[in-house]
Amino acid sequence: MATKKDVDDRFKKFGTVSFTAISKTNDFIDYLEQGKVMGTRCGACGKSFFPPRSNCYRCLDNPMEWFEVSGNGTLVTYSRLQFAPIGFEADLPYAIALLDYGDYKVFGRISSEIPEEELSIGMPMRTRVNELPNGQLNYVFEKSDS
Repeated sequence: MATKKDVDDRFKKFGTVSFTAISKTNDFIDYLEQGKVMGTRCGACGKSFFPPRSNCYRCLDNPMEWFEVSGNGTLVTYSRLQFAPIGFEADLPYAIALLDYGDYKVFGRISSEIPEEELSIGMPMRTRVNELPNGQLNYVFEKSDS
């Protein structure tokens, strides 16, 4: 893990435009740098969260544990965007999607390498770390080999 500073601003390295530089889940960025997409799970009740949370809303207990988003998720829905929010205009067009991993769901972008005609609801996909041209990190969905 990265060394902690007085102000832990590691989260500014996430995404095309980072609107949140400081978060209680900044270790998420360290894991991305290691090639891992991670969520959190409550140590008390077992509820899984993605994006990661620092506290469980069910039991308000604090012992959160990290887990890796791995294996296949199922494509629940997707949308190809032709208009973008401020800061994302240069990325157009791009697709956003929701993958179902059973205990949790992951919202994100579909890799720009996948043509829209190859997408179908219910198809298996996986989540992987992606480095942007400016050195920022994010994650994308890609087709699964299995």
